[in-house]
Amino acid sequence: MSTPHEACHELLVRLAGRLPDELLWRLRDWLAADGGAALGTTLPRELLRHRVGLTDDERDLLATALEAWGAPLALLDAVLPAPAADEPDVEFRADGEVDTAALSVLAVVRGHPGCVELRQAWRTDPRAAGAARRGQRVVVVLGAERPWALAGTLQRLLRAHGDRTPCVEVLPPHGEPPAYHRAAIIGSAPLWRSAAALVGT
Repeated sequence: MSTPHEACHELLVRLAGRLPDELLWRLRDWLAADGGAALGTTLPRELLRHRVGLTDDERDLLATALEAWGAPLALLDAVLPAPAADEPDVEFRADGEVDTAALSVLAVVRGHPGCVELRQAWRTDPRAAGAARRGQRVVVVLGAERPWALAGTLQRLLRAHGDRTPCVEVLPPHGEPPAYHRAAIIGSAPLWRSAAALVGT
């Protein structure tokens, strides 16, 4: 059975591309800082505000966190149902350039227990114009102990390098990722793989 932190992290992973970046990174930061009470009340309200529905599995994840953090279950009942998660309407492109920010992320990921692989992509919205068209860095990490803590650390690191809305996706090393993350992985460039992962290939 998932702990509240595990359940909330998995739900926030599934909400990538469905909630705005400026909200999602803040929610993940609260999770990394053990801000369960704030998350328990804020997350359901933001789902309602942005009209984001949850599948049955996602509602179970939210309930696990809400119950542990003392949030009113009436908030869960108010969240819209969804038969399936929305497909992402964005594009990802690989960029082999490794800048200072990417090197800093790499240094942390290599030293974090359980990490298997680090990838980087740039996400673009085909409908966007101007600065938004240039893209948003998306960092994908496969495997990690306490993935919510690693996500919080990497977000703060990227913000120190000037990224206002860091997008850090820490996923399990195995299993089928959500559609948003499948697209991100396909459209990304590898920055690092662990020695154990290389032996297994």
